Amino acid sequence: MPRVIGLKKEADEPDQFEQYDESPEQDAENIEIDLTERPPTTKLFTTTTTEPSTQPATTRESIKDNVIGKVVDVKDALKEKIMEKTGMPDWAFVFVGIIFLLIALLVIYCVIRKLFGKKRHGDKNKKGAGFKGFFGKGNDLVAGKDIGAGIQQDLDELQDNMEENEKAQAEVKEEVKLGRIQYKLDYDFQQGQLSVTVIQAEDLPGMDMSGTSDPYVKLYLLPEKKKKVETKVHRKTLNPVFNETFIFKVPFNEITSKTLVFAVYDFDRFSKHDQIGQVLIPLGKIDLGQVIEEWKDIAPPPDDAEADKILGDICFSLRYVPTAGKLTVVILEAKNLKKMDVGGLSDPYVKIVLMQGGKRLKKKKTSIKKCTLNPYYNESFSFEVPFEQIQKVSLMITVMDYDKLGSNDAIGRVLLGCNATGAELRHWMDMLASPRRPIAQWHTLGPVEDDDKKDDKKEEKK
Repeated sequence: MPRVIGLKKEADEPDQFEQYDESPEQDAENIEIDLTERPPTTKLFTTTTTEPSTQPATTRESIKDNVIGKVVDVKDALKEKIMEKTGMPDWAFVFVGIIFLLIALLVIYCVIRKLFGKKRHGDKNKKGAGFKGFFGKGNDLVAGKDIGAGIQQDLDELQDNMEENEKAQAEVKEEVKLGRIQYKLDYDFQQGQLSVTVIQAEDLPGMDMSGTSDPYVKLYLLPEKKKKVETKVHRKTLNPVFNETFIFKVPFNEITSKTLVFAVYDFDRFSKHDQIGQVLIPLGKIDLGQVIEEWKDIAPPPDDAEADKILGDICFSLRYVPTAGKLTVVILEAKNLKKMDVGGLSDPYVKIVLMQGGKRLKKKKTSIKKCTLNPYYNESFSFEVPFEQIQKVSLMITVMDYDKLGSNDAIGRVLLGCNATGAELRHWMDMLASPRRPIAQWHTLGPVEDDDKKDDKKEEKK
């Protein structure tokens, strides 16, 4: 039972208080009477202690409902006060709530992505990970410079995937197998003979509608390409066995500059023979002191675009006599010149120009060789060049195609001198290092610039 403690102020003892203890003999009425009889100036201090178990369930539920009601009332009161001060309608509160909800979800998503996201494409995603990476790069976003950062990242990944696909496709093209060929090389140093045996080929691609081929092999030496020999044609097979031997006369001092070519063809009786592929063997890079027998993979044949770039080769000798100040140029021959006429041939001649400081000093020409791509000249020309000027001059040798009706066209060009490079510079330095002795060498013709072509045409008209 609760205990009620009361304090009563007596008239004769103002500073004394009388304590009333609740006992079973007292009832509620006596307590009520005593309390009401106290003067109104008297203060009461009561302490009530109750046991939770003694309160009924209905009382606890009513207290809970009262608390919830109070919270709702406070919220409504706060809402009404804010609406009075700001003048915001009800839908504005809903909109603001949705915005806060979206921001909360976005923050949660960014945190989860940063903590548990997988790394892709190295460190690229590190720059765009997390909250900062999602919205952009700091100040750039405010300036409107990085709004599409996420889109740009996707585009970069797409480009990487495209590059990987292109590389994969290129590898597939490179993996196209054209078969391989087995051969044997034996060089006789005493007789200056190269013995080449075509043994066999295997896994050739099918060139005919039936899925087979009629293969044969054509052999020749570069850069001359004069003597060409062929094996027999083997019908309807992709693994032909040839066992044929061919002899090439090649002096020892020239063998290192030669390249042996195995050109594999598919024979066709009614149309042009299709080239399956080729194998190039630079003889200067192999040991001819022993017999070589090996397999080589067949490479694709040269494209037509690459064939158009081939302008031909020219052979000439240089000789300089310092005491007489005389430079002698002997044009020997040219080979494999580019076809310039409609009939597939050319009418080539060679023009030699002595130059200094970009200015043309003297020029000379060979005779014209009609209807040929492999002209032979053996014509000599001399220029007066003092010894103090020999390192300042240059020599420009151009192969031209003669045209009776129109202007002559330049096929290719070689420029020699101290300012040259490659084989042209070596030839010029060999000439200076060996005075009074002619130095002969083959050179590959290079393209002629458009401005030089115009200058050549002007000189031809003169």
